[in-house]
Amino acid sequence: MPKSLTPRLAALRDEIHGYAKEFGLDFFDTRFEMVSYDEMNMVAAYGGFPTRYPHWRWGMEYEQLAKGYEYGLSKIYELVINNDPCYAYLMESNPEVDQKLVMAHVYGHCDFFKNNFSFRHTNRRMIDEMANHATRVRRWVDKIGVEKVEDFIDRTLSLENLIDQHAPHIRRNPDPRKAEDELKANERVEGFKVGREYMRGYINPSEFLDSQRKKVEDEKQRAKKFPERPQRDVLLFLLEEAPLEPWEADILAILRDEAYYFAPQGQTKIMNEGWASYWHSTIMTRRALKDDEIIDYADHHSGTMGTRPGAINPYKLGIELWRDIEERWNKGRFGKEWDECDDLRARRAWDKKLGAGREKIFEVRKHYNDITFIDTFLTPEFAMEQKLFVYGFNDKRNSWEILDREFKKVKNKLLQGLTNFGQPIIEVVDGNFENRSELLLAHRHDGQDLKGDYARETLRNLQSLWRRPVNILTRYDNKGAMLRFDGQSHSERKVEL
Repeated sequence: MPKSLTPRLAALRDEIHGYAKEFGLDFFDTRFEMVSYDEMNMVAAYGGFPTRYPHWRWGMEYEQLAKGYEYGLSKIYELVINNDPCYAYLMESNPEVDQKLVMAHVYGHCDFFKNNFSFRHTNRRMIDEMANHATRVRRWVDKIGVEKVEDFIDRTLSLENLIDQHAPHIRRNPDPRKAEDELKANERVEGFKVGREYMRGYINPSEFLDSQRKKVEDEKQRAKKFPERPQRDVLLFLLEEAPLEPWEADILAILRDEAYYFAPQGQTKIMNEGWASYWHSTIMTRRALKDDEIIDYADHHSGTMGTRPGAINPYKLGIELWRDIEERWNKGRFGKEWDECDDLRARRAWDKKLGAGREKIFEVRKHYNDITFIDTFLTPEFAMEQKLFVYGFNDKRNSWEILDREFKKVKNKLLQGLTNFGQPIIEVVDGNFENRSELLLAHRHDGQDLKGDYARETLRNLQSLWRRPVNILTRYDNKGAMLRFDGQSHSERKVEL
């Protein structure tokens, strides 16, 4: 069971808290709890929460984390929950310098959770909500049976990325009442034109107008699409339209709610980890670090920032980009004059001593996510300094190698991996495809083809919820293709796009 902080750690917490406030961080009340390494692995396996619904995957996650710790392959330094108040866990076996580092890192995360726009619509009582979800699922397990419930969760978890991650911030569909009023106004039936108003009742009797209105309404219903517009939130469409049992709809709603809760963390991984790392580095090196702790701190900090060829470390990329933004705005390296300067020597010596860097990074942490962060602030100079490149597999040499260092290609590759978490964008196009109650999905092709085995399993799991055949339109080698699963077999045919 988690334990309260010792008096010494409570004093360190108050010290780090004071430094964080001094630097201008603004966060929810943050509560730290002590756990053993085994308890830390259990909480981490649950996605950072003390309680989750029953499912076999938590045990699998725990085994992987436990073995990684026992074999010295990985170590979890901190866990923090986006909640109000925020909860964070400290491993009791960590030395004091690590505890201070983790506390400073946690306060950076909590500031980001509270202030970044991506988290504005998240449930700030998610610890309680997760416990409620667990209780609801356990009730269904008692009533339906563990095998049926786990099998349904397995299938639904393979679909949990089929949400509209931007839905909390935008309205894709118009107000249904306003749209209906406009439609009725456009479809007003007035009958034949008349030259004299007193003749209207004779030329356009009410029975004739009623029959015309009924004809227009019938045509409208036949032409009406279902859904009217492509719908990216596939899980919501299934909740509203699929013939689900009550227990299936309840569990699907639970998993969809949790997917939306975790989505902002995926949208801001680089920014969030970079922001927390920036502040633990700033607080430790400028305030909290003692002389005899420098070596241990440098060793552990460098381990977190370490990168390996062919992979992006969000901690490293994030902290370096935050530092670059701060330096650029401190020295005035932005704007029209900077962009038009072609003198390399002048650019290197450029320093207008504006001192606006700290203010700028607080502004950025509020209004950006990873995609806009990279798109706006990644520069050719930064990419060159950080030695970023595009890599790929060379079939002739049978090895991975650097393909390109050109800035635009590096940036596009980063943005492509961040868009929709690097996963394909799938939309519901028709819930009554070919008037046979079949489900038609569409893949918004962005240059990356669907993986055949993934697509087939996804169709299988969708069909198990829709209860009718499921189709998806996609593209292979720039040619249209329709994949289909009818409940028994898969098929594929070419189509014109």
